[in-house]
Amino acid sequence: MPELPEVETTLRGIVPYLLGKRIDRLLVRDRRLRQPVPVNTELQVQSQRIQALQRRGKYLLLELERGAILIHLGMSGSLRVLASDTSPAKHDHLDLCLYSGQCLRMRDPRRFGLFLWTPDPPADHPLLAHLGPEPLGSDFNGDYLFERSRNRKCAIKTLIMDTGVVVGVGNIYANESLYLAGIHPTRRCNRIGHKRYRHLARQIKGVLGCAIDQGGTSLRDFVHEDGSPGYFALSLKVYGRAGEPCSGCGTPIQQRRIGQRSSFYCPRCQR
Repeated sequence: MPELPEVETTLRGIVPYLLGKRIDRLLVRDRRLRQPVPVNTELQVQSQRIQALQRRGKYLLLELERGAILIHLGMSGSLRVLASDTSPAKHDHLDLCLYSGQCLRMRDPRRFGLFLWTPDPPADHPLLAHLGPEPLGSDFNGDYLFERSRNRKCAIKTLIMDTGVVVGVGNIYANESLYLAGIHPTRRCNRIGHKRYRHLARQIKGVLGCAIDQGGTSLRDFVHEDGSPGYFALSLKVYGRAGEPCSGCGTPIQQRRIGQRSSFYCPRCQR
């Protein structure tokens, strides 16, 4: 699944082509996404100008003159900016066509993505209203994490992947951040001290920042908005490296499932 850095990379890639542009029409070839694209969406967005583009967690937000478009890439979705007359491929489900002659094309082979229009402020939408702070924002820090952990007994990896606690720390980056912070992913979150939480928060910010700078993580189904793969996978310390030696101590990286997700860690470096 594309994670926060991949979505941020996509956002930065499409902003120059969409910001300030007016929508000519929405062409929907297949409405069968995670939630079907409502039948009135075409009329709601037609002729509107795109006034701002933002990211909230893993959602892309296109703020219009009236309402906003919410896009989620699901497990295999991607966006391209193309000439509107470019022939669609098999899984190209919709085009947001602009008067500029270009379109934002959404491709989603598994159809777990979303494309929705809302008349209300995006922050009030049910899909966004419950989300925690952005990990790269000033509201997220070690003091905040420490306070949120005091009445919880779950594993620390579960805590930092809870979107109600902090939004957008997906599986890959949770594994990497815990390794760099030296914290075992199964350690109960209420048994971790204040100082270690401050260190962990710094590592989360650092890992996500580096991934964005390097273009996201290269996953099987994810490529950039221009079709090129991400490169952060070259820097991964533990994720996907089960049985390989730890870069810090040489101990084989171990793998186990925590909360139905694969977790990778060094049993010696992480306590």
